[in-house]
Amino acid sequence: MSVLTITNLSHVFDEKQLFNNANLTVNNGEHIGVVGLNGAGKSTFMNIIAGNLSQDEGEVKWLNGIRWGYLDQHANIDRSLTVMEYLKTSFQHLFDLEAELNSLYEKMGEADEKQLNALIEKTAKMQERLEHANFYDLESEIKKVATGLGVNNYGYDTLIATLSGGQRAKLMLAKLLLQDLDVMLLDEPTNFLDLEQIDWLNKFLNSFKGTFILVSHDTQFLNNTCKIIINIENGQITKYWCSYNEYLLQHEQKAQQYQDDYERQQREIKRMEEYIAKNKARAATAGMANSRQKMLDRIDVMQKPVSTVKPVFNFPYVQILARHLLEVKNLEIGYDGHAILPPIDLSMTSDTKMWIRGTNGLGKTTLLKTLMHKLPAISGTFDFHLQTKINYVEQDLEFRSKTISATTFMNEMFPKMNAKEIRSELAKVGLRGELATKPVGNLSGGEQVKIKLCAIMQKSSNLLILDEPTNHLDVNAKDALFDALQDYKGAILLVTHEPEYANRICTDIFDIKF
Repeated sequence: MSVLTITNLSHVFDEKQLFNNANLTVNNGEHIGVVGLNGAGKSTFMNIIAGNLSQDEGEVKWLNGIRWGYLDQHANIDRSLTVMEYLKTSFQHLFDLEAELNSLYEKMGEADEKQLNALIEKTAKMQERLEHANFYDLESEIKKVATGLGVNNYGYDTLIATLSGGQRAKLMLAKLLLQDLDVMLLDEPTNFLDLEQIDWLNKFLNSFKGTFILVSHDTQFLNNTCKIIINIENGQITKYWCSYNEYLLQHEQKAQQYQDDYERQQREIKRMEEYIAKNKARAATAGMANSRQKMLDRIDVMQKPVSTVKPVFNFPYVQILARHLLEVKNLEIGYDGHAILPPIDLSMTSDTKMWIRGTNGLGKTTLLKTLMHKLPAISGTFDFHLQTKINYVEQDLEFRSKTISATTFMNEMFPKMNAKEIRSELAKVGLRGELATKPVGNLSGGEQVKIKLCAIMQKSSNLLILDEPTNHLDVNAKDALFDALQDYKGAILLVTHEPEYANRICTDIFDIKF
């Protein structure tokens, strides 16, 4: 049974043709992963099917009665609520039913016998609905999901206003999973999750009886979770009934076939145009030229194949004339004077490449922010060598304004660079042409990450502190970043939820534990 049908979808975003008469059918129970290069239109696709964005042409039709929800990590939520109050809104329809039930109970005291019998029958059915929905054990169900995703670590009475962007994203994911939907639309659900939480989410999704469509750049997660892959490329949505690894093989063959077909069509179009230009002015051949023109007008011109130029990252190194780089002793980290972890002890030399690994959603980023003096230490000490030069990439994609462009951002960061130099540096990381001048709010998450990486490429360092740098990056960009980190001669302090990535880069592991 089809739950979603997309017919002849066409859409232009920011003067770029993302979809051109694209079609897709999603059936009940399908577990789908959405892939494509940064800027291909994955988030736009999700926003269109979620009804947040109107397509230019075509039809997006949901099956009547389908309950679906969308995880939008950039959505605004009521920050005046506590964590538990927000999670309980997943069951607002049940709380409304309870309120109606209590109201009917109050009316029973004033009802005559006939009214009373009707009320008893009605309230009995309502009570049965609440019990069937396990209403009186909701808090237990909420805490089960919250614990799986690490949301319980925030404290259920904590105001949402005090949470970071990553913490709010996990909270929104927990709410969506609690809603018992027919279809879930998940945009980068593993961002801000650690290994244990990703494993929990993987098991949850594999046991999910309904349909989900998720966008992710975490290839291991896609392999473990999705039975179907859809690729957005060349204005089309192509469906593959296989794992991500199998998709890669099939896609390579399909991409080569598309390239061959495109070049064949372009040669045919050129021949026809040359014939028309040569013969349209001659009376004897004008009729044949007009006939060829009609044939040319009827050709459905294929979109030019997507260019897959790999970005280049390079992090300049400045030598440090010392072996010792960082010493952390009895460091307690947390918020408002309250420690969230036992005291931390670690040390790094000038060539240590350390993976900060943890089983919760708080300690790793909090540690990095404390080391960068963005959060005060509660107690203990940490000391960098005086010659330490740090470049830091935060997990949250925050800019002064979403209306500024990459060129404006770089100009503000490095006012001594001229416009040509800035455009050249942005081009290296894959932000060419109009991508460099668009508002950052119109760029994909991966393109925004590239801006941040481009900025730290302009400053020499001997220590890179990177908090989930692969979030949002496509496969090409992740490979390029890996190459740069392998070539980097300095020390690295890395937080990532991708173990394969960390194991290939890092020489040391520090586990964050309660």
